[in-house]
Amino acid sequence: MTPSPSPRPSDPRPVEPLWRHMLGDRLRRLRHGRGETLGVTAGRAGLSPQYLSEVERGAKDPSSEMIAAVAGALGVTLLDLTIAVAEELRAVGEQHGSASAPAKGSVALAA
Repeated sequence: MTPSPSPRPSDPRPVEPLWRHMLGDRLRRLRHGRGETLGVTAGRAGLSPQYLSEVERGAKDPSSEMIAAVAGALGVTLLDLTIAVAEELRAVGEQHGSASAPAKGSVALAA
């Protein structure tokens, strides 16, 4: 006998944005807020402009060392950057009515 297919949820959960996309958006906004080009910020962080561009677009999943270097080049701490991205993820989860929105003080990471 062939097993019957699993029931499909009638109301699928909205897809949450990935951490790397939210991080990239935040870094781009910080860089634009400073009026800097990719080249200037990347140079201070010790990265190539191409790599920083890929991070900002969410195409790369940078190491914590790379994130810290870019944060430092933009004049923010790694902690402040992480908190800001986590708060933006929470806000997006709340907008989508996600029942699994992270509790205050927790961080949700998507791989």
